Amino acid sequence: MAPPAFVQQLLGYTAKGKPNTADGDSAQSVAIAGQVLEILGITGMAPGAQTGGYALENGLQLFLAGDLPHRDQSRQWKVARGGAISEFQQYAHLARLDQLVKEHEELRVEIGQDYLISPDITVSFDAGLNRPILHAAISCKFSIRSDRVQNIRHESVAMIRHRRGRQPHIVTVTSEPLPSRLAAICRGTGEVDAVYHVCLPELQQAVIAVGNPQQQGDLKESVEQGRLYDIHTLSQHLTI
Repeated sequence: MAPPAFVQQLLGYTAKGKPNTADGDSAQSVAIAGQVLEILGITGMAPGAQTGGYALENGLQLFLAGDLPHRDQSRQWKVARGGAISEFQQYAHLARLDQLVKEHEELRVEIGQDYLISPDITVSFDAGLNRPILHAAISCKFSIRSDRVQNIRHESVAMIRHRRGRQPHIVTVTSEPLPSRLAAICRGTGEVDAVYHVCLPELQQAVIAVGNPQQQGDLKESVEQGRLYDIHTLSQHLTI
């Protein structure tokens, strides 16, 4: 199955002639990302890392908004960008907590504010309660660096810890080409349900063609452990 249409606009080459998802300091990153573009038949320029994140969020939002109702018509799905988790039923108490923290400075010092999570994309539905149910919180990463891995885990742990009621799906969607960096998120103790790649079949072909043994092993591990999936399975998993 071909990647969603937005991927063709998301991926491409920079003004310097390198794949826009690649880390220019990593020969393997450049080689694998370039091979992915070749497999997809992409030859033009595309957003750099600064605008790529926006393009990924916007494309994924539109993709899910169209795909989820097609798979499950029993719910009125809402797919939105941004917004605090306190807008949803499981985290409504955090809005009250935040108000108390604003009114009492000493509370901010004592308990911090790590509960103020705003996922890149939220998937929700109305269940007839005071607020909609947060069904999924999605972190979008155009590319992955070590600091972004820690940020993903920090936000995920905060959402798990502070919820009252059912836990939403907590997932990451990325266009990162280097399997060792994908594995950095995939490995762990369940802070993230799973990682979804915008063009996993093409990435697998590229890694077989130009990846070294480490990259091939890391990708195989992530997929076989059920930690890394193609983007087309995200809607399926959210409607099971």
